[in-house]
Amino acid sequence: MKLESVLQFLENKTILVTGAAGFLAKIFAEKVLRVQPDVKKLYLLLRAADAKSATQRLHSEVFGKDLFRVVKEKYGPNFSSLISEKVKVVPGDITCEDLGVMDSDLREQMWAQIDVVVNLAATTNFDERYDVALGVNTYGAKYVTEFAKKCSQLMVFIHVSTSYVCGERAGLIKESPYRMGETLNGVAGLDIDAEKRIVEEKLDELRREGASEKETRVAMKELGLKRAKIYGWPNTYVFTKAMGEMLVGELKGDMSTVIIRPTIVTSTYKEPFPGWAEGIRTVDSLAVGYATGKLTCFLGDTNGIVDTIPADMVVNSMMVAMVAHAKQPSADAIYQVGSSARNPVRYSSLQDYGVRYFTQNPWRNKDGKPIKVGKVTVLKSMASFHRYMAIRYLMWLKGLELVNTAFCHSLNGTYSDLNRKINFVMRLVDLYKPYLFFKGIFDDTNTEKLRVAARESGSVETDLFYFDPKCIDWEDYVMKTHIPGIVKYVFK
Repeated sequence: MKLESVLQFLENKTILVTGAAGFLAKIFAEKVLRVQPDVKKLYLLLRAADAKSATQRLHSEVFGKDLFRVVKEKYGPNFSSLISEKVKVVPGDITCEDLGVMDSDLREQMWAQIDVVVNLAATTNFDERYDVALGVNTYGAKYVTEFAKKCSQLMVFIHVSTSYVCGERAGLIKESPYRMGETLNGVAGLDIDAEKRIVEEKLDELRREGASEKETRVAMKELGLKRAKIYGWPNTYVFTKAMGEMLVGELKGDMSTVIIRPTIVTSTYKEPFPGWAEGIRTVDSLAVGYATGKLTCFLGDTNGIVDTIPADMVVNSMMVAMVAHAKQPSADAIYQVGSSARNPVRYSSLQDYGVRYFTQNPWRNKDGKPIKVGKVTVLKSMASFHRYMAIRYLMWLKGLELVNTAFCHSLNGTYSDLNRKINFVMRLVDLYKPYLFFKGIFDDTNTEKLRVAARESGSVETDLFYFDPKCIDWEDYVMKTHIPGIVKYVFK
């Protein structure tokens, strides 16, 4: 694997990025503009009805973020002219053929100019509506692949998936592809077009019954979880992402294609500055619950490994893989980007870091009073968790409900607060149960080969395009970078 300079590769290239308002997509766009202003063009695809609303989204949800402060400082008053020259916002929708790009002249221009396609569009909610997740994560992957194949100058297509397409497998999880119709539990009959028909039939049925918007949403969420579990996946998100990978593999032909599978993506490690984050991600839900006093017990294996990777390392791996595979088609270029194989961190360590951080820097409630935190009671089985909840909370809640009724609902505030806390914990457990006892280690042999090739090339700017998790001191990163980052950017 011979690699050239990433900066030289990016020079004079035209790149399409889908899901441009997403977490990783913004970091990708910022990095390109900051390190290589001589990129030819960045087409940023945003879901929007027209160019005006797409442009508004671009400025409010992308360039308006603090993430871009470093690149703005670098170019000063020239930043606006750089954006107008190098960035073209594209209103579209990846759930449609030709990505929903209605302007035929723009479509033809894109097909003639684009060198690289990066698919970062996704919905990452574990319990997303099935119609939404199937449209974005599965059929979106299909339509982006088909669009990329129409680009006459295309050098490489990067599709970003997730390592957790493996479901609840244990042991060493290889960087292997998912073939069309393959299931995790061996149940035959998975047909992606049939899944689409099932969704359409269910929506038709709900319309005939006059279902409300809420009822339709709940039914679609339940359908997604049901369909996922039939074939061995724990939730709608990873099921639809796995089917997306199947379609990419089936449709790519001889197009140079790379699948990037990050693990749990956390705040930036170093660039453009440490600690930038957006949205509550998987492990951050636990931090939020803990800091605000909602989480006093949780279920899981404290010796279990939590596979997390900072967002800037994911983006850097994408860029190096882009260079490695440009005009170099290979059978299965799959890169799992995580930390469990090289530099694992355990739940017990994360719990310890959280206790120490929020003891020293307590979260304040709406009245400005600090919320005291203590050690979380960790329960190591579902049976012990249900016993704990029943004895400690549910009996007390039932009693409080009776007292509240007897006293003409004068304790509504207390009852509602306790009920909300219990519901918060139960929902977290239900969503994350498959990962709280996760026993897998993500093999990253391909990713390590990429790192070695970058180091040995003499051309790759490894100081700029770093993605080796071995350099992370987890205590330092979590205590000084990640938690302060989510407090500043997510809790604000």
